[in-house]
Amino acid sequence: MNHNLRSVGHSPDRRASIAPRLISLLRDKEIARGIARGLVAGGIILAALLWWPSFAPVRHQDTARPTGDIIRKADFNGHHSSDDVRRIADWIASTNDASGHSFVLIDKREAQLYVFDADARLSASTPVLLGGARGDDSVPGIGNRQISAVLPDERTTPAGRFVGERGHNARGEDVIWVDYDAAVSMHRVLTSNPEERRLERLATPTSDDNRISYGCINVPVDFYEAHIQPTFAGAPAIIYVLPEVRSVSEVFRMHASAS
Repeated sequence: MNHNLRSVGHSPDRRASIAPRLISLLRDKEIARGIARGLVAGGIILAALLWWPSFAPVRHQDTARPTGDIIRKADFNGHHSSDDVRRIADWIASTNDASGHSFVLIDKREAQLYVFDADARLSASTPVLLGGARGDDSVPGIGNRQISAVLPDERTTPAGRFVGERGHNARGEDVIWVDYDAAVSMHRVLTSNPEERRLERLATPTSDDNRISYGCINVPVDFYEAHIQPTFAGAPAIIYVLPEVRSVSEVFRMHASAS
């Protein structure tokens, strides 16, 4: 055991013998200068090594693409739709514009309604009836007029993004309000005036005859009860009405990358 301790320099006698030699060496000026220069150079190198990480570029792991580059698309489940519908649905999915809510898309040009769940997956679609007049804006103050005072060219279904909420109209019927101030709602198809042939209009294969309402969105009864009511039952959902005069980008202020 004693032999091992001495071999690694822990003997008091060995330290005592080394000390006089060091003193002798340090008295030699040239040797002392060399030692000093070595200490200075060593200090500089040590400082550089310690500070180098602060100047070196930091490399991050590429664990995710930047948010702006992530393109998420809506799931149409193989269903056919217009280019504008797919474009706005993909934009909603990619930007989370609906804030995690279910949403409804209404294509005025094709008179089609699409229901999507909160994950941007298409649940169902149906033909609808829309305002008889072409246009993307409601006439100011139209919601305060009597329906008989609304002129034919004022019967527009407004385009835009709306927070749809459950409510009741003047007849006491449950509806989904699209724009309460403009008295525009989404409701079951009205059949009170047989001359308008609203059910027949819904059944035709084209959208040419689907413009008949005062601005409200008329939905087939079965579809309304099976899909519209449940979508808005728990919380408000977002309604996107696509334009027919202005561009989609203009109405929804979509980013240039999505246009």
